[in-house]
Amino acid sequence: MRPRRSVLYMPGANERALEKAKTLPADALILDLEDAVAPDAKVAARERVCAAVGSYGSREVTIRVNGAGTPWHVDDLRAAGAAGPSAVVVPKVNSADEVHAIEKALAHAPDHTAIWAMIETPVAVLNCAAIAAASPRLTVLVLGTNDLAKEMVAAQVPGRGPLLGPLSMCVLAARATGRVILDGVYNDVRDAAGFAEECRQGRDFGFDGKTLIHPGQVEPCNEIFAPSAAEVEHAHRVIAAFGQAQRDGRGVATVDGRMIENLHVANAERILAMAEAIGGP
Repeated sequence: MRPRRSVLYMPGANERALEKAKTLPADALILDLEDAVAPDAKVAARERVCAAVGSYGSREVTIRVNGAGTPWHVDDLRAAGAAGPSAVVVPKVNSADEVHAIEKALAHAPDHTAIWAMIETPVAVLNCAAIAAASPRLTVLVLGTNDLAKEMVAAQVPGRGPLLGPLSMCVLAARATGRVILDGVYNDVRDAAGFAEECRQGRDFGFDGKTLIHPGQVEPCNEIFAPSAAEVEHAHRVIAAFGQAQRDGRGVATVDGRMIENLHVANAERILAMAEAIGGP
Protein backbone atom coordinates (compact mmCIF):
# COMPACT_ATOMS: atom_id res chain seq x y z
CA MET A 1 0.00 0.00 0.00
CA ARG A 2 1.37 3.40 -1.00
CA PRO A 3 -0.03 6.32 1.01
CA ARG A 4 -1.47 9.18 -1.00
CA ARG A 5 -3.07 11.11 1.82
CA SER A 6 -1.68 14.48 0.73
CA VAL A 7 -0.90 15.21 -2.92
CA LEU A 8 0.46 18.73 -3.36
CA TYR A 9 0.39 20.75 -6.57
CA MET A 10 3.62 22.70 -7.11
CA PRO A 11 3.89 25.38 -9.84
CA GLY A 12 6.30 24.21 -12.51
CA ALA A 13 7.41 27.74 -13.35
CA ASN A 14 8.51 28.53 -9.79
CA GLU A 15 12.01 27.22 -9.11
CA ARG A 16 11.87 28.19 -5.42
CA ALA A 17 8.62 26.27 -4.97
CA LEU A 18 10.10 23.18 -6.62
CA GLU A 19 13.06 23.39 -4.25
CA LYS A 20 10.83 23.93 -1.19
CA ALA A 21 8.84 20.81 -2.10
CA LYS A 22 11.86 18.73 -1.10
CA THR A 23 11.29 19.68 2.54
CA LEU A 24 7.52 19.13 2.70
CA PRO A 25 5.94 15.98 4.16
CA ALA A 26 3.42 15.51 1.34
CA ASP A 27 2.96 11.88 0.32
CA ALA A 28 3.11 12.85 -3.36
CA LEU A 29 3.77 15.87 -5.54
CA ILE A 30 2.18 17.08 -8.77
CA LEU A 31 4.63 19.32 -10.63
CA ASP A 32 2.18 21.43 -12.57
CA LEU A 33 2.52 22.60 -16.16
CA GLU A 34 -1.15 23.51 -16.57
CA ASP A 35 -3.09 26.00 -14.42
CA ALA A 36 -0.10 27.24 -12.42
CA VAL A 37 1.95 28.27 -15.48
CA ALA A 38 1.36 31.26 -17.76
CA PRO A 39 1.31 30.55 -21.53
CA ASP A 40 4.60 32.31 -22.19
CA ALA A 41 6.33 30.31 -19.44
CA LYS A 42 5.12 26.81 -20.34
CA VAL A 43 8.09 25.69 -22.44
CA ALA A 44 10.63 26.77 -19.82
CA ALA A 45 8.51 25.22 -17.05
CA ARG A 46 8.39 21.93 -18.95
CA GLU A 47 12.17 21.79 -19.11
CA ARG A 48 12.53 22.73 -15.44
CA VAL A 49 9.97 20.18 -14.22
CA CYS A 50 11.33 17.31 -16.30
CA ALA A 51 14.82 18.02 -15.00
CA ALA A 52 13.55 18.13 -11.40
CA VAL A 53 11.71 14.79 -11.39
CA GLY A 54 14.64 12.83 -9.96
CA SER A 55 15.36 15.33 -7.18
CA TYR A 56 12.89 14.10 -4.56
CA GLY A 57 14.33 10.79 -3.43
CA SER A 58 11.77 8.04 -2.96
CA ARG A 59 8.86 10.51 -2.99
CA GLU A 60 6.11 9.85 -5.52
CA VAL A 61 6.51 12.65 -8.07
CA THR A 62 4.12 13.25 -10.96
CA ILE A 63 3.87 15.79 -13.77
CA ARG A 64 0.58 17.41 -14.76
CA VAL A 65 0.61 18.16 -18.46
CA ASN A 66 -1.55 20.56 -20.39
CA GLY A 67 -4.77 19.10 -21.72
CA ALA A 68 -5.64 17.72 -25.14
CA GLY A 69 -6.37 20.45 -27.66
CA THR A 70 -3.83 22.89 -26.21
CA PRO A 71 -0.65 23.82 -28.12
CA TRP A 72 1.50 22.15 -25.44
CA HIS A 73 -0.23 18.80 -24.92
CA VAL A 74 1.71 16.62 -27.35
CA ASP A 75 5.13 18.01 -26.41
CA ASP A 76 4.26 17.83 -22.71
CA LEU A 77 3.38 14.12 -22.99
CA ARG A 78 6.55 13.38 -24.94
CA ALA A 79 8.81 15.23 -22.48
CA ALA A 80 7.05 13.98 -19.35
CA GLY A 81 7.17 10.38 -20.53
CA ALA A 82 10.88 10.66 -21.27
CA ALA A 83 11.51 12.15 -17.81
CA GLY A 84 10.03 9.03 -16.20
CA PRO A 85 8.02 10.39 -13.25
CA SER A 86 5.86 8.16 -11.08
CA ALA A 87 2.90 9.26 -13.18
CA VAL A 88 1.70 11.72 -15.77
CA VAL A 89 -1.40 13.59 -14.63
CA VAL A 90 -3.72 14.44 -17.52
CA PRO A 91 -6.49 17.03 -17.09
CA LYS A 92 -10.06 16.72 -18.37
CA VAL A 93 -10.04 13.07 -19.41
CA ASN A 94 -13.56 12.42 -20.68
CA SER A 95 -13.58 8.94 -22.19
CA ALA A 96 -11.86 5.58 -22.44
CA ASP A 97 -10.75 6.51 -25.97
CA GLU A 98 -8.85 9.47 -24.57
CA VAL A 99 -7.11 7.16 -22.10
CA HIS A 100 -6.06 4.92 -24.99
CA ALA A 101 -4.63 7.94 -26.84
CA ILE A 102 -2.67 8.99 -23.75
CA GLU A 103 -1.40 5.44 -23.28
CA LYS A 104 -0.21 5.38 -26.88
CA ALA A 105 1.53 8.74 -26.48
CA LEU A 106 3.35 7.40 -23.39
CA ALA A 107 4.50 4.17 -25.05
CA HIS A 108 8.10 5.41 -24.75
CA ALA A 109 7.81 6.08 -21.00
CA PRO A 110 9.29 3.69 -18.43
CA ASP A 111 6.98 0.95 -17.20
CA HIS A 112 6.75 2.56 -13.76
CA THR A 113 5.22 5.76 -15.17
CA ALA A 114 1.48 5.50 -14.62
CA ILE A 115 -1.43 7.61 -15.86
CA TRP A 116 -3.47 9.67 -13.42
CA ALA A 117 -6.70 10.84 -15.04
CA MET A 118 -8.43 14.00 -13.87
CA ILE A 119 -12.22 13.87 -13.70
CA GLU A 120 -13.40 17.45 -14.19
CA THR A 121 -16.55 17.46 -16.33
CA PRO A 122 -20.07 16.02 -16.18
CA VAL A 123 -19.35 13.66 -19.08
CA ALA A 124 -16.24 12.41 -17.29
CA VAL A 125 -18.30 11.64 -14.18
CA LEU A 126 -20.81 9.71 -16.28
CA ASN A 127 -17.95 7.80 -17.98
CA CYS A 128 -15.83 7.44 -14.86
CA ALA A 129 -15.94 3.64 -14.58
CA ALA A 130 -15.05 3.21 -18.26
CA ILE A 131 -12.19 5.70 -17.90
CA ALA A 132 -10.85 3.93 -14.82
CA ALA A 133 -10.99 0.51 -16.50
CA ALA A 134 -9.57 1.64 -19.85
CA SER A 135 -5.93 0.77 -19.15
CA PRO A 136 -3.89 -1.04 -16.50
CA ARG A 137 -1.49 1.91 -16.74
CA LEU A 138 -4.18 4.17 -15.31
CA THR A 139 -3.87 3.81 -11.54
CA VAL A 140 -5.34 6.96 -10.01
CA LEU A 141 -8.40 9.15 -10.54
CA VAL A 142 -8.05 12.80 -9.49
CA LEU A 143 -11.14 14.92 -8.93
CA GLY A 144 -11.00 18.43 -10.37
CA THR A 145 -13.83 19.84 -8.27
CA ASN A 146 -13.38 23.50 -9.27
CA ASP A 147 -13.81 22.75 -12.96
CA LEU A 148 -16.56 20.22 -12.26
CA ALA A 149 -18.59 22.78 -10.30
CA LYS A 150 -18.10 25.31 -13.09
CA GLU A 151 -19.25 22.86 -15.76
CA MET A 152 -22.26 21.85 -13.64
CA VAL A 153 -23.14 25.52 -12.99
CA ALA A 154 -23.16 24.46 -9.34
CA ALA A 155 -22.48 26.62 -6.31
CA GLN A 156 -19.37 25.85 -4.27
CA VAL A 157 -20.79 25.97 -0.77
CA PRO A 158 -19.75 24.54 2.62
CA GLY A 159 -20.55 20.85 2.71
CA ARG A 160 -20.38 20.59 -1.10
CA GLY A 161 -24.04 19.58 -1.36
CA PRO A 162 -24.29 20.13 -5.15
CA LEU A 163 -21.25 17.88 -5.74
CA LEU A 164 -22.05 14.98 -3.44
CA GLY A 165 -23.72 12.89 -6.16
CA PRO A 166 -20.78 13.17 -8.59
CA LEU A 167 -18.26 12.58 -5.80
CA SER A 168 -20.01 9.36 -4.79
CA MET A 169 -20.24 8.19 -8.41
CA CYS A 170 -16.51 8.63 -8.87
CA VAL A 171 -15.66 6.82 -5.64
CA LEU A 172 -17.91 3.94 -6.73
CA ALA A 173 -16.13 3.82 -10.11
CA ALA A 174 -12.72 3.74 -8.42
CA ARG A 175 -13.69 0.97 -6.03
CA ALA A 176 -15.37 -1.07 -8.77
CA THR A 177 -12.18 -0.97 -10.86
CA GLY A 178 -9.56 -1.15 -8.11
CA ARG A 179 -8.21 2.36 -8.62
CA VAL A 180 -7.02 4.96 -6.14
CA ILE A 181 -9.10 8.15 -6.01
CA LEU A 182 -8.08 11.61 -4.78
CA ASP A 183 -10.43 14.38 -3.70
CA GLY A 184 -10.24 17.86 -5.21
CA VAL A 185 -8.60 20.95 -3.73
CA TYR A 186 -9.89 23.31 -1.04
CA ASN A 187 -9.55 26.88 -2.26
CA ASP A 188 -9.45 29.03 0.89
CA VAL A 189 -5.98 28.42 2.32
CA ARG A 190 -6.78 30.66 5.33
CA ASP A 191 -9.78 28.59 6.43
CA ALA A 192 -8.15 25.81 8.45
CA ALA A 193 -11.40 24.67 10.04
CA GLY A 194 -13.23 24.44 6.72
CA PHE A 195 -10.32 22.60 5.16
CA ALA A 196 -10.21 20.05 7.98
CA GLU A 197 -13.95 19.48 7.72
CA GLU A 198 -13.70 18.87 3.96
CA CYS A 199 -10.81 16.45 4.52
CA ARG A 200 -12.95 14.51 6.98
CA GLN A 201 -15.83 14.50 4.53
CA GLY A 202 -13.59 13.17 1.76
CA ARG A 203 -12.19 10.48 4.05
CA ASP A 204 -15.70 9.44 5.09
CA PHE A 205 -16.77 9.26 1.44
CA GLY A 206 -13.96 6.81 0.73
CA PHE A 207 -11.33 8.97 -0.94
CA ASP A 208 -7.74 7.79 -0.47
CA GLY A 209 -6.42 11.32 -0.05
CA LYS A 210 -6.77 14.90 -1.16
CA THR A 211 -5.05 17.20 -3.63
CA LEU A 212 -3.67 20.37 -2.06
CA ILE A 213 -2.65 23.85 -3.18
CA HIS A 214 -0.68 25.13 -0.17
CA PRO A 215 2.10 23.64 1.97
CA GLY A 216 0.19 24.55 5.12
CA GLN A 217 -2.51 22.05 4.17
CA VAL A 218 -0.17 19.06 4.11
CA GLU A 219 0.17 18.14 7.78
CA PRO A 220 -3.52 18.42 8.75
CA CYS A 221 -4.43 16.42 5.66
CA ASN A 222 -1.92 13.71 6.55
CA GLU A 223 -3.34 13.48 10.05
CA ILE A 224 -6.98 13.24 8.98
CA PHE A 225 -6.41 10.64 6.26
CA ALA A 226 -4.20 8.49 8.52
CA PRO A 227 -5.67 5.89 10.88
CA SER A 228 -5.90 7.22 14.42
CA ALA A 229 -4.24 5.44 17.33
CA ALA A 230 -7.69 4.32 18.47
CA GLU A 231 -8.50 2.89 15.04
CA VAL A 232 -5.21 0.99 14.97
CA GLU A 233 -5.80 -0.42 18.45
CA HIS A 234 -9.34 -1.45 17.53
CA ALA A 235 -8.11 -3.11 14.32
CA HIS A 236 -5.67 -5.23 16.32
CA ARG A 237 -8.46 -6.32 18.65
CA VAL A 238 -10.78 -7.17 15.76
CA ILE A 239 -8.17 -9.39 14.12
CA ALA A 240 -7.26 -11.07 17.41
CA ALA A 241 -10.89 -11.72 18.35
CA PHE A 242 -11.78 -13.15 14.96
CA GLY A 243 -8.69 -15.35 14.98
CA GLN A 244 -9.67 -16.73 18.38
CA ALA A 245 -13.23 -17.32 17.17
CA GLN A 246 -11.96 -19.32 14.22
CA ARG A 247 -9.73 -21.40 16.46
CA ASP A 248 -12.79 -22.09 18.60
CA GLY A 249 -14.75 -23.21 15.55
CA ARG A 250 -16.95 -20.11 15.40
CA GLY A 251 -17.58 -18.00 12.28
CA VAL A 252 -18.16 -14.72 14.10
CA ALA A 253 -16.77 -12.88 17.10
CA THR A 254 -17.74 -9.86 19.16
CA VAL A 255 -15.67 -6.77 19.98
CA ASP A 256 -17.11 -4.05 22.21
CA GLY A 257 -20.49 -5.77 21.94
CA ARG A 258 -20.54 -5.72 18.13
CA MET A 259 -20.50 -8.72 15.85
CA ILE A 260 -17.31 -9.18 13.81
CA GLU A 261 -17.27 -10.97 10.45
CA ASN A 262 -14.81 -11.36 7.56
CA LEU A 263 -15.62 -7.91 6.17
CA HIS A 264 -14.65 -6.26 9.46
CA VAL A 265 -11.38 -8.18 9.47
CA ALA A 266 -10.61 -7.04 5.93
CA ASN A 267 -11.19 -3.43 6.95
CA ALA A 268 -8.99 -3.89 10.04
CA GLU A 269 -6.21 -5.32 7.87
CA ARG A 270 -6.48 -2.33 5.55
CA ILE A 271 -6.15 0.06 8.49
CA LEU A 272 -3.05 -1.72 9.79
CA ALA A 273 -1.48 -1.82 6.32
CA MET A 274 -1.97 1.94 5.98
CA ALA A 275 -0.56 2.58 9.45
CA GLU A 276 2.50 0.51 8.62
CA ALA A 277 2.96 2.24 5.26
CA ILE A 278 3.04 5.69 6.84
CA GLY A 279 5.25 4.60 9.72
CA GLY A 280 2.55 4.52 12.37
CA PRO A 281 2.22 2.12 15.29
